Amino acid sequence: MNVRRLFALPLLAALLTGCGIRATEVPTDFGPAPSRVRCSLTEPDVSTQSSRGVPVQVFLLCGSSLVAVDRSVRVPDGAADSKRRVLVAQGLLDELAETPSPAEKEAGYTTDVRGGMNVSGPGPKDPDDALRLSTPPDALTSYALAQIVCTFSDSAAAEGDGSVILGGPGSEPLRRYECTAEVRSRPGSTEPPSAEVAGG
Repeated sequence: MNVRRLFALPLLAALLTGCGIRATEVPTDFGPAPSRVRCSLTEPDVSTQSSRGVPVQVFLLCGSSLVAVDRSVRVPDGAADSKRRVLVAQGLLDELAETPSPAEKEAGYTTDVRGGMNVSGPGPKDPDDALRLSTPPDALTSYALAQIVCTFSDSAAAEGDGSVILGGPGSEPLRRYECTAEVRSRPGSTEPPSAEVAGG
């Protein structure tokens, strides 16, 4: 029994020393490391934030989804609530239409909202929290509509319940739009759920 054990020790030692992995000298060049993670800003982009104003977030497109980025909008002190809502909404709309900063572009951010669009408060027969766009919502691309709905519904421009009432100019029909997780993850193929609201 002892002889077998003595014979096994050198054999076991030989097996263990043969399990090491030798360093290779073959070059392994996988290219330079990426300079920035896609859809991720390494630090706040101060060039997009005014030194004075109300801190807000807007939803930009990145990849195939919506991603919130920090912005600020200017609202005069002492503005009445109804006026304040419209001013915030217009500020958000203007921010959405702005070309993303160089840092945001590098990280992959884009916007589908076009400039020149205006927002106004409710008409005489509209609900108090309605907002009317100069471009009818159904004339917007699915991406632009998703950006606007998710940005407005998550701001002081809406009631804070994850939805916003939007309509086009004049007596265009009003609809209550919701920003859902599906809309944020697939704005190109999933339109914001909506329901008709009395108004006009």
